[in-house]
Amino acid sequence: MLKNRRTRLEPFFEDHALEGILFTDLKNIRYLSAFTGSDGALLLTRDTAWFLCDSRYITQARDEVVADEIIEYQVKFEAICSLIRDRNIRRLGFEASHTVVSDFRKMTERLTECDLVGIGTSLDSIRSCKDGDEIALLGEIAQLASASLMTTLAILKPGIRESDIALELEIEMRRRGADARAFDFIVASGDRGALPHGRATDRVIRPGDMVTIDFGAVMHGYHSDETVTVATGSPDARCCEIHSIVREAHDRAIAAVRPGISCRELDAVARDYIRLQGYEEYFGHGLGHGVGLDIHEKPVISPRSDSVVEEGMVFTIEPGVYIPGFGGVRIEDTVAVTSDGCSILTAAPKEFMLL
Repeated sequence: MLKNRRTRLEPFFEDHALEGILFTDLKNIRYLSAFTGSDGALLLTRDTAWFLCDSRYITQARDEVVADEIIEYQVKFEAICSLIRDRNIRRLGFEASHTVVSDFRKMTERLTECDLVGIGTSLDSIRSCKDGDEIALLGEIAQLASASLMTTLAILKPGIRESDIALELEIEMRRRGADARAFDFIVASGDRGALPHGRATDRVIRPGDMVTIDFGAVMHGYHSDETVTVATGSPDARCCEIHSIVREAHDRAIAAVRPGISCRELDAVARDYIRLQGYEEYFGHGLGHGVGLDIHEKPVISPRSDSVVEEGMVFTIEPGVYIPGFGGVRIEDTVAVTSDGCSILTAAPKEFMLL
């Protein structure tokens, strides 16, 4: 399986005339070698893989890493550059988007006879299309997180703090087998719902509040991402109207997902509907993003995206309306693209739940 993933690098070898590619980003290293530690490097040529780490991880690497050779180092970039010189690699690609200036300088100082070719975020696109095992795992994590939310909603009522909801939700996910939360949960109630990234605070939830909850779990390195907006008691007519608009935009976008549609066109499906309802200025972010080993990865579903939807991609659909001084609504599901549409991995109900 990992060797099949490495074939996705062939266009980079070809387009940049590379003899090798160095990976230092841990998510890409995990994807290509199965290493789960917190420091290391992976050097790939078209037919050989070398994994490098220090003594803290050498036993772990021998147990889990798929590579032709595992090398223990004492000084990281000295060992990396020595290997590149020994293998006579004269043109090396590296992850420019994940390489700090000090590490780049170390390579340029030591690799004077090697051309260093910085490759931007396009290199991360090797993870855009998931294989069957990845999609199954992402579905399992999403179901765990959704079930955890439904249990947690039983305590959501006027008088409880946003932070209490976030804590109980994380505990419930852990009970069900999650390794961690995917990010700091967003629990934004009342007028705080106008904050797209309104992390949970000590604000006390009041009767009639809308409450937006954005949450996710991590298991085996993979993430889930989902958002619901609920209400305590009876929300006013404008709250119901906005929720209905966002729900319709969400549903239309999911119905439009298919291989071949551009990410820009898909974003427009939801954005145009919200615009026609008079709320365009209150939807400022993109429609969605990829989910996998990172909570935000390629593809990006936005008006500025140049990507095209492909079978196997897993990404969010999350339109929202955020009105300063009033509140907001976001509804989010994570979908996996199939040959003729998509399957929804997340499972919490998206109707306007009144608690």
